[in-house]
Amino acid sequence: MRARYGLPLGITALGAACAGYAVAVEPRLFRLRRVTVPVLPPGMRPLRLLQVSDIHMVSGQRRKQRWLQSLAGLRPDLVVNTGDNLSDPEAVPELLDALGPLMEFPGAYVFGSNDYYGPRPRNPGRYLLEKASGRHGLNGNPPVVGAVHNPWEPMRDTFEAAGWVGLTNTRGRLKLESGDLALTGLDDPHIKRDRYGEVAGGPDPDADASLAVVHAPYLRALDAFAADGYPLILAGHTHGGQLRIPFYGALVTNCDLDTARVQGLSAHHAGGHRAYLHVSAGCGANRYTPMRFACPPEATLLTLTERP
Repeated sequence: MRARYGLPLGITALGAACAGYAVAVEPRLFRLRRVTVPVLPPGMRPLRLLQVSDIHMVSGQRRKQRWLQSLAGLRPDLVVNTGDNLSDPEAVPELLDALGPLMEFPGAYVFGSNDYYGPRPRNPGRYLLEKASGRHGLNGNPPVVGAVHNPWEPMRDTFEAAGWVGLTNTRGRLKLESGDLALTGLDDPHIKRDRYGEVAGGPDPDADASLAVVHAPYLRALDAFAADGYPLILAGHTHGGQLRIPFYGALVTNCDLDTARVQGLSAHHAGGHRAYLHVSAGCGANRYTPMRFACPPEATLLTLTERP
């Protein structure tokens, strides 16, 4: 009898333990990754850039708030927020409180679909059946008729009052101690709000350095930025796969990016040009699927150095 039922019961117990860990433990194991990217022109001193992404704030997430506030202790040269700040329309005050210390530094931002629209309940089991081809994974769905509209305008107004540059299908500049930085951004390709034609033309030649920013790393956006000669593209959206298989990696990316580049630094080639792509795994999750496995929540401190 033990032999007959022992293995199935053991597998069930292991699965339950993994599920409990994915919901109750790993989503709170916040970490900071550090990456060096050689993209600055010769003679420009290193630039420390803090990227935060996919916060998906829900009211009551005090530990996440405290961790985000603590990142100000890094004293970055600038902060780039790559979107999906909300997963609860009531959480705007808590989000702004969490980001308040970081708004003391120069910054820039783009929005993602979950800034504009609230998430909808969804069967998590569908996540494992979808491929990385533009279908939608755990971090939300494109809006439909009747979707909840999030109060994104107070976020925008607070960010811009703090001096953060909005990059919604537009260009911006930041004057930093190390030099003049040009930024170009797109609205979220995941819900087809990107308008590259409004920002096409490549980096500003008058700036000391440049980078591109987008929430969801869809290939059409990456190809356009790389072909125009941007040396570095920052994105989020993927949650690093959110549920990863140890020693294998992510199953999906929630866009048409390949799973090998679902998180971290990689190269992107288009139009005879090569760009660095950095995809943040983010520090939150959709409120209806608040789980992570083998993919801890993160922020990234990127040190930009002289290119070879």
